[in-house]
Formats: sequence, structure tokens, C-alpha cells
Amino acid sequence: MLSYLARRLIESFFVLAVMSLVIYALIGLMPGDPIDIMIFSDPEMTPAEAERLRAIYGLDQPIFERYLAWLGNALTGDFGYSRLYNQPALDILLPRLGNTVILMGLSFLLALAIALPAGIYAATRPQSPVDHAINLLAFAGISVPPFWLAILLIILFAVTLGWLPAGGMGDGRDFWADLRYLALPVMALTIATVGGVIRFMRAAALEALRQDYVRTALAKGLSGRQVVLGHVLRNAMIPVVTILALQMGNLFSGALITEQIFAYLGMGKTIYDAVIGNDYNVALLGLLLATLTTLLANLLADLAYSWLDPRISYQ
Repeated sequence: MLSYLARRLIESFFVLAVMSLVIYALIGLMPGDPIDIMIFSDPEMTPAEAERLRAIYGLDQPIFERYLAWLGNALTGDFGYSRLYNQPALDILLPRLGNTVILMGLSFLLALAIALPAGIYAATRPQSPVDHAINLLAFAGISVPPFWLAILLIILFAVTLGWLPAGGMGDGRDFWADLRYLALPVMALTIATVGGVIRFMRAAALEALRQDYVRTALAKGLSGRQVVLGHVLRNAMIPVVTILALQMGNLFSGALITEQIFAYLGMGKTIYDAVIGNDYNVALLGLLLATLTTLLANLLADLAYSWLDPRISYQ
């Protein structure tokens, strides 16, 4: 297991290195740079002063040389300064990464709490009215665009009913007040996630219910509940875990839209503001953290396989 973890960590480091080059190149090829913004804000700046500033910040160098300089600094823990916030990029992103982890974590756990029982329940009653109703709700959740869903939730719960705030964040001093600010974005992400998980859970459970070991367990006198919880659920979770790991990337992209609509100060909104404001260091580091989150989710999924099925070994 340790050798497998070491190999996966090395592979993840390689993927991060490649992604850092790709992201740096894409951001570097964007039109304009921080000096152009300075020129726009200060029309009296001469071309000579602009060129001097580009030389100071290394913006006159080829993009690959700039990347190597950034990589050398990053390996020492220096990810550069934020142009928009005038602070180290890491100091800006770490608290906002925590905000996004809270938002995504609550949405993910709530989606699992709804999707797993609903998928199993629908699979044990195929073609019943309950199965059709669950499928209809799942397809509705998959089909609704996250941004449109977020707007509808704001109109209903914030504007029409006035129960919840339309956006923003709490101050961290009142737990229940903070939950009120989280309610709408968590609801939007949960609805956008739960439909797909229900469909995959139902399909995996239906496949497990057709296996010989289920008929053998029923023939030995086990109750339907014991068979479902002890045999069907564990085996059905193996393909679902893969989907859940891939859902982390979709959840993060959905969080980007949701955070922007609800003015929630997380990674998505910060990356969006950094790209719009040509804040290269924050945008680059934020996208790398998003890549790292996806890699960790896939690693945890691989480790979960051996726990769900002891026949799977990484020795």
C-alpha cells in the first residue's frame, strides 16, 4: 500500500507540474497584462516607464523563461503577490479555499444522504410509481442549469418569501446566521449534484440485485433489509465511488458559478475575479488548487475500492 501511495503521489506531482505549465501558458497568452492596466489607469505613464516596469516584473521575457522563474519561486513556497489585493497569493486563497471546502462538503454530504437511499429504494421497486417519481426528480435535477436554479432560489426564498439572504457571507460570530447565508448556495449545489448520483446508484443497485450471491443470501433466509445493507449496498458502491470522485470536479465548477451568483467569497469567485482583473498569480494558484482537489478525490476513490471489496489489493 505504501509503495502504491508513493507512486500515486509522484504521478500527482507530475500532473500538477504539467498543469502548471499549461495554465501558466494560457494565462500568459491572454491579451493584456498588469502593466497595460497601469497604463490605462495612469494615461501620463510614458512608454519608457512601461517598458521599465515590464523589465522589473519580467514581463519582457519569453513565456517559458517566466514560467521557470515562477516555478523556482513556487518550489520555495513563494507563489507571488496578488495584484488586486496587494498580498501574497497563498494568503488570499487559503481562507477562501476553506470557505469553498465548507460549501462543497455540505453539498456533497447532503447529496449523498439523499441520493444513496433514494437510488437503493428505487432499485428495489423497479417500474413502480415511486421509481418513476424518483427518476423524474433525478432527471429534473440533471437538466436544470446551475445558474438558472440559483436565480430561481433567490427569487423564491429571498425575494418572494424573504426567508433567507440573497447572497453574501456571515461574519463568523453567529453560527446560525452563517447557516442562513449558506442555505441557498448549498441547496443549489445539492440539487445540481443529487440527480446524477441517484441515477448511477439505482443502476448499480439493479445490477447487484441480479447477482447470484443475492439469490443465495435470500435462499439462506436473510431478510430483504439484511441483503440490501449487507450485500447490495457495498457492491453497488464500487462503481458509484468512481462517479463521486469525478463529481468533485463538476461540483467545483458548479461552485464557481454558484459563488459568483450568491457573492460567496470562495475559490470560484476569487478565481473569476482574478481572471477578469488579470491577477495572474491568484488565478494560476487557484486553478492549481482545483486540480489538486480533483487528484486527491480520485486517490481517495482508489483507496475506497479496497475497503469496499477486500479482493482489490494495491500490494
